[in-house]
Amino acid sequence: MNGDTEKNRTVKDADIDKNNASSNDTNSASAEKFADNADADILSDDVLSADFISARDTVSGGANDVCGGTLYLVSTPIGNLADLSSRAIKVLREADFIAAEDTRRTGRLLAAIGVKRPMTSYHEHNKKESGERIIKRLEAGESCALCTDAGVPGISDPGADLVAACAERGIPVVCIPGPCAAITALAVSGADTRRFIFEGFLPAEAKQRQSRLAELSREERTAVIYEAPHRIKKTLSELRSACGGGRKITICRELTKLNEEVIRTDLDGAISLYSEREPRGEFVLVLHGAESKETSVSDWSCVTVAEHVALYEAEGMSRMDAIKAVARDRGVSKGVIYKELLK
Repeated sequence: MNGDTEKNRTVKDADIDKNNASSNDTNSASAEKFADNADADILSDDVLSADFISARDTVSGGANDVCGGTLYLVSTPIGNLADLSSRAIKVLREADFIAAEDTRRTGRLLAAIGVKRPMTSYHEHNKKESGERIIKRLEAGESCALCTDAGVPGISDPGADLVAACAERGIPVVCIPGPCAAITALAVSGADTRRFIFEGFLPAEAKQRQSRLAELSREERTAVIYEAPHRIKKTLSELRSACGGGRKITICRELTKLNEEVIRTDLDGAISLYSEREPRGEFVLVLHGAESKETSVSDWSCVTVAEHVALYEAEGMSRMDAIKAVARDRGVSKGVIYKELLK
């Protein structure tokens, strides 16, 4: 394992997968007490700053009301039940119905906080049909709380399609902020957070995947990538091939759960680590940006446009993406590059 590799392990209070279904300490009464009292505790006179004084009047109304005909994006814990906000509990309790990516998982969450509401399924494989049914109910005046498996609905999940459909029809959409794996990983990564991109899961299709990896090899901004444990070794190997073994990466595993682990290393170190042990849990990879390479337009003068395009295609880029990259390198429009290729 690379000598520069650092480990940062943090033990959290609860693992939602273990505790949600079996917790004997959380019941309906305690959940209601928590939700009813949380705002009062947070907004007490001795802790309020000037920025939040105006929020006092909205605790029991206004911005916190659950309104009919509105889609609520309810952020749910990514591993620690204590991260569920009192506002999220209020919306889950008062919405007319809940649309869940996985009704069983959301059902366990609701049981843990003592909430019972009608649920409907909304996921990648039924989003068109289910989405239309949800839209009709919203247009009829019902309120809907949308929950993904974990984190913020609409971020790297089918919730984005439902939000887009609501926007097209003028249906209000309100986000209840909360846990987000991408932002949590970014915050603890030690990478430059001033400029970053969110990749989500890399494409499965080979050509698209190679093109994306080629883009990441030159990307100067920090990149956040989601990955499953059974694919993590392959992805790390591909990233090393594309970016080089010295490229820095932060591996975040099981964020906010009992076995949370944050490893700051480089791609060589990451490959070495997982050659010694089997990856387990959910991963967020934070790929640090490539070092800036100030290449002037004149530096490409010794290479023909066709050769320049071919260089990018050899890295796995599609023809169109290669033309875009060449146009950017040379400081000209794509049309100029097309014309040169047709000569």
